[in-house]
Amino acid sequence: MACVYIPVQNSEEEVRVALDQLPRDATDILDILKAEQAPLDLWLIIAREYFKQGKVDQFKQILEEGSSPEIDEYYADVRYERIAILNALGAYYSYLGKIETKYREKEDYFIQATKYYNKASRIDMHEPSTWIGKGQLLLAKGDGEQAFNAFKIVLDGDRDNVPALLGQACVHFNRGRYSEALELYKLDPDNVEALVALGISDLQTNEAFDIRHGMEKMQQAFEIYPYCAMSLNYLANHFFFTGQHFLVEQLTETALAVTMHGPTKAHSYYNLARSYHSKGDYEKAGMYYMASVKESNSAHDFVLPYYGLGQVQLKLGDLRSSLTNFEKVLEVLPENCDTLKALGHIYVQLEQPEKAQELYRKATKIDPRDPQAFLDLGDLLISTDANAALDTFKTARNLLKRGNEEVPLELLNNIGVLHFERGEFEFAAEAFKEALGEGLWCNFFDAEGESILNKALIRQYKDLTLFQRLEEQGLSVELPWDKVSALFNLARVLEQLHNTESASTFYRMIMYKYPEYTDAYLRLAAIAKARNNVQVSLEMIGDALKVDEKCPDALLMLGDLELKNDDWVKAKETFRTAKDSTDAKDSYAAVCLGNWNYFAANRNEKRAPKLEATHYEKAKELYTKVLLLQSANLYAANGAGMVFAEKGQFDIAKDLFTQVQEAASGVFNVQMPDVWINVAHVHFAQGNFALAVKMYQNCLRKFFYNTDSQVLLYLARTHYEAEQWQECKKTLLRAIHMAPSNYTLRFDVGVTLQKFSTSTLQKTKRTVDEIRATVAELKNAVRVFSLLSAASNLHSHGFDEKKIETHVAYCKHLLEAANVHCELAEREETQTMQRLEVMRQMELADESRRKAEEQRKVQLEKRKQEDEFKQVMQQEKHLQRIKVIGFCSNSFSSSKRKEKSTEDEEGGQRRRKAAGLEDSDGKKSRYLLFFFAPFHTIFDEDDMKGSAPLKRLPILLWGDDDDDEAHDDPWAGFGSRFGDVELNLPLQGSFSNGDVQHGKKMKKLIVKLRVLIRRKVFCSDNRTELNRLLNNRKLRFRFGHVYYFLVVIGSRL
Repeated sequence: MACVYIPVQNSEEEVRVALDQLPRDATDILDILKAEQAPLDLWLIIAREYFKQGKVDQFKQILEEGSSPEIDEYYADVRYERIAILNALGAYYSYLGKIETKYREKEDYFIQATKYYNKASRIDMHEPSTWIGKGQLLLAKGDGEQAFNAFKIVLDGDRDNVPALLGQACVHFNRGRYSEALELYKLDPDNVEALVALGISDLQTNEAFDIRHGMEKMQQAFEIYPYCAMSLNYLANHFFFTGQHFLVEQLTETALAVTMHGPTKAHSYYNLARSYHSKGDYEKAGMYYMASVKESNSAHDFVLPYYGLGQVQLKLGDLRSSLTNFEKVLEVLPENCDTLKALGHIYVQLEQPEKAQELYRKATKIDPRDPQAFLDLGDLLISTDANAALDTFKTARNLLKRGNEEVPLELLNNIGVLHFERGEFEFAAEAFKEALGEGLWCNFFDAEGESILNKALIRQYKDLTLFQRLEEQGLSVELPWDKVSALFNLARVLEQLHNTESASTFYRMIMYKYPEYTDAYLRLAAIAKARNNVQVSLEMIGDALKVDEKCPDALLMLGDLELKNDDWVKAKETFRTAKDSTDAKDSYAAVCLGNWNYFAANRNEKRAPKLEATHYEKAKELYTKVLLLQSANLYAANGAGMVFAEKGQFDIAKDLFTQVQEAASGVFNVQMPDVWINVAHVHFAQGNFALAVKMYQNCLRKFFYNTDSQVLLYLARTHYEAEQWQECKKTLLRAIHMAPSNYTLRFDVGVTLQKFSTSTLQKTKRTVDEIRATVAELKNAVRVFSLLSAASNLHSHGFDEKKIETHVAYCKHLLEAANVHCELAEREETQTMQRLEVMRQMELADESRRKAEEQRKVQLEKRKQEDEFKQVMQQEKHLQRIKVIGFCSNSFSSSKRKEKSTEDEEGGQRRRKAAGLEDSDGKKSRYLLFFFAPFHTIFDEDDMKGSAPLKRLPILLWGDDDDDEAHDDPWAGFGSRFGDVELNLPLQGSFSNGDVQHGKKMKKLIVKLRVLIRRKVFCSDNRTELNRLLNNRKLRFRFGHVYYFLVVIGSRL
């Protein structure tokens, strides 16, 4: 028992302290050390012993107290021990920073370590142990260059300093300079530690040559010193991979016996546990893994035993403990894919799929080339996201193919099943064919296989002689057991592709090779049932029950057929047997029993109210039990909705049906037309005929391609109740086309025609067309009922002959009444048409008279306007004549004044103002010109000599009298003033147009005109006088086709 002795101050006595019995509270020891002023080396020994015992807090407490300022002051002369305490604290915090995974905490630890090392350097900056500690700190921080320099400082003072040499070797090793590291490790050819270090260095290269040399060094170290635990552990590790478990156990047990070093013992226990683990001895393996875990302080020191312990616990079913250990591994190795997959598997077992999915996804992101991770993720996604599962499986398949690895048959089968559930039958068939590979089944997809199928009696479901003949022909009919599921699934795909012949052949092949495979029997029974071959279906189910008399699927199919055959007692017993065969755990069996009770309550026989209520309650109870166990069971929810609807609770029933409908719509492989029909039934019961019609039509289109006669009958009934007789008739005719042998549909057509005719005849107002249609429909109804009455198998269809005859007689009676109504309606229609024709003719005559009167009024108005216009024109002419005559008389009677060359300024202004002319100061003058022209004639030379009356037109012209430009070209002003009037200036009997523009005579005439125009104008109606005037001075111009004369006579105004 190791002890230390603390000398008592001022005494020869000592305080004995047993190191293996140190007090839990380090304060007691500290009090003794301080009171007795114990040497600092004792402080360090006690602190180290606390550390070895795992009591880290006590270790820190003693060393921190030993490095406090009070102790430094008291032990100022003690240098080495103070440095050792500080270096110990620095090494401790360096270790904490090295193993810490969180960045902030790691940096804090490194800062603490740096603080203690710097404090030690201030005591003695040349102390080698401080520089070695600093080098180790820099190595932990990843600063290899600075670490190498720190070790070099030590080696500069002591070339043989082993810790410094090992530190530099470690730096070279971390840099990948293994040859330089080896040179530093070669200290002593017989040094065991050096040989072990060299061996480890060789083993780390992972090269065959170096591994062999590394093991040789380990063996050499073992031969020199057979009790070196490190070499024993590495040798045991080597023999583990060679499968020599006996040597592994011997070496590890020896190592455990010769060492007390915790990490080394941890490796020894791990090797021993791994050996037992590989041999399948999970109990011992778990025990030694646990021992290894206890020897290591944490998973950060040695993580492998935690992983092995988790594996063993998972194998033994201890999921919680396994989860704890794998999570510890994940803390150290957060991106280890194997650990992530193991944790994902555990969470799947613990029914926590969300966490498992998260771990699998993380594994696929870390290593996107790991097909197993994608396989595990796909298996998990199948139940929650089939599309994502399919993509994941495809990725796994591509990775395996890319790595030239064999794709597992199970993976291909899963891909095919997912394609099948999505309705992608061609892709599903390709996946199943790839899973099957080569075999007899391949021959059925070529021309030769088609000929074999054509020759075979494919309708004989139980005939297996085809395969016997194929074997006689030398064809191999081999079907490995692991491919049975893929072949069965391929046959299911062929069924969906309507290739039932090939599908039934594959089912029979499975039956031929594996007669105990009941699913093949049941699929053949389902094919026969779909073809309405109930007898063959019952035989195939019977064969399946011979193989397994308690097969629940076979029993349930048998009960369903018995229920459809109205064999109620047998169906009930069969359903009960199916339920008992599964220990009442089969939900489908419970649903079938619920269906039986529902149908029992709705039998066509005379109902007993009490018995009916009992059956409904029993059905509801069974459906409810299933829903409590499986809340997503759509069939049970649909059954519960039916019970509520039968009880008149339509709102509850509709909510249930709607929820089931929405849930079923999102799943491809769940086809539930019944729930659509039930929703329509509820709308019908509530009187919402339009919604019911829409729901029936959607169901027909979505599930039955508009070809189901029963749903068509439901639709016709809705039209009938909504009194939509024509739509009802059309729907029933469609149903008869689908099921021509169903006489009930024909009877319903007759009833519909009868009802339509009755409702039409009962109308107070009806048209002739309606009555004629009624007569035609009654004739059709009589014909339909008569055909039904004459049918030989009338009773087999459930018809009463007397009832049919009653319908015939009633329709004939209606037909007679309709004919009478038709004749009356036709006479009324003829009379009405005649009255309408007379009224139409009268309206046409009135319209003609009205139009004539309007036209006469328009003509009268037009004439009146013309007369008024003429009167206005005559009045204007008369007024103008009076004005001109009055003006001319006043001008002529005034005294002529002698023209002056210049007038007095004031007198001239007064006269210009009076005449409206422009003075020399720029004011405008006003000229009054008179034009004479024949009235309603073209004035020419001949007219001048005739006696045509003249039209006098006064025109007031404005112009600039003193404008220089007007003096140069006086007619420019006239042209602008006359607007669009074209001027012709030749004087009659004088000269031509060219002379007018340039001749001197014309210029003189213009000057005279300018002078004369200032004088008063004299005009006369006398032709003689006019001729005289024209001979003196005249101007002629043309406006359109009429020539006008401008006459200017008089004195200046």
